[in-house]
Amino acid sequence: MKKEGVSNSMSFDYEKNYLLVCACIKESIADAGINAEDILGLSATSMREGIVLYDKDGRELWAVANVDARAGKEVKYLKENFSGVEEEFYAWSGQTFALGALPRILWLKNNRPEVYEKVATLSMIGDWILAKLSGVIATDPSNGGTTGVFSLSKRDWDKSMATKVGLKDDIFPSVLEVGEVMGFVSERASKETGLSQSTKVVMGGGDVQLGSAGLGVVKSGDVAILGGSFWQQVVNIPKEIKPPKDMSIRVNPHVISTLSQAEGISFFSGLVMRWFRDAFCDMEKLEAQKREMNVYALLEEKAKEVPVGSYGILPIFSDSMKYGKWYHSAPSFLNLTLDASISNRASMFRSLEENAAIVSSINLEKIKEFSGIEIKEIVFGGGASRGGLWSQILADVTGYRVKVPKVTEATALGAAMAAGVGCGIYADLESAAHELVRWDKSYEPNMTK
Repeated sequence: MKKEGVSNSMSFDYEKNYLLVCACIKESIADAGINAEDILGLSATSMREGIVLYDKDGRELWAVANVDARAGKEVKYLKENFSGVEEEFYAWSGQTFALGALPRILWLKNNRPEVYEKVATLSMIGDWILAKLSGVIATDPSNGGTTGVFSLSKRDWDKSMATKVGLKDDIFPSVLEVGEVMGFVSERASKETGLSQSTKVVMGGGDVQLGSAGLGVVKSGDVAILGGSFWQQVVNIPKEIKPPKDMSIRVNPHVISTLSQAEGISFFSGLVMRWFRDAFCDMEKLEAQKREMNVYALLEEKAKEVPVGSYGILPIFSDSMKYGKWYHSAPSFLNLTLDASISNRASMFRSLEENAAIVSSINLEKIKEFSGIEIKEIVFGGGASRGGLWSQILADVTGYRVKVPKVTEATALGAAMAAGVGCGIYADLESAAHELVRWDKSYEPNMTK
């Protein structure tokens, strides 16, 4: 990523990043000690919402990351000049302007008209990797759907959205389902990466949706919480279910063609743990080093001695999701006292784990309310699921059994599943998940505390 001289911008440096992609592929082949000819197929996944724009010859013109927020004026313009349009588009696509492509493309039209005029095609960042390897520009519903220019029910572009706000409506590529073969590694990409031209390039998907497949969350009613830097609470729902009228929850196409995913998002839940560790826990770092253990495991060991409720300490780092109007309080700890036996690092650490679980529970209840889905258990993945205390707190707060799979960093596994489907190793993603996902631990809610 790189910052431009534009307020709140975060461009995607496709030139440098492609060099990194090539280096990673070469290194992976070498480290695995395999013959590239033996790789049957590959796929890719990435953060969603980031877009890449191409000219008529398929050359990149402009790209931005998912956190690019330069288009604030354009969002305001769209809301003021097209009354009710965000609500209308949300009802079809499950997306608001907060992360969508339309305001960003409008920004390009307003501020880089010479670039905008050359735009012939659009894709997402994961799709860009596959395009570089195969020469084919396409997208899948789980990734393309996050542009907001998309129909949840049809799982295809709704170009009328672009037309309605005065943008090009002929720049949207073919939509393939996850696991469809796009082509083979091109001669040029083979030379750049060391891959074989006999290797199939298979359509991938968005990180959360493929990560869900890698967690075995592939059936209607399945639920997962992906505990990374930000936390996502996702619930599989039939694609015919319409998004809630209050625009509180995001709805995305799943990588399973019959399903959508209702998604709550908690900001900073993982990032704040790293900040807390680095800002306050130098002593715990030294102790963990001496005891040859992970510092988070040590902090959880100490936090287990803290009673439920963390002595009333309230951390304010993420609100429950309000997708139509996102806002956040200034990061804070409330109810701290001057009693060091109560207000200490262990108590504050536990309060952060409890807060993440509480916000997740609120978001899940919002999804239950509009979807009618009854939740039976939660699959917990991502780095946070390695915390035994955190997993138990999540079960206790939500009241649902929490299951942790053996492979918790599941997004790459989901992409491998997609490649396996494209190569005929698995009939579909559901079959791949059934065969590959294995469970490590299960936590039952303790409702007596």
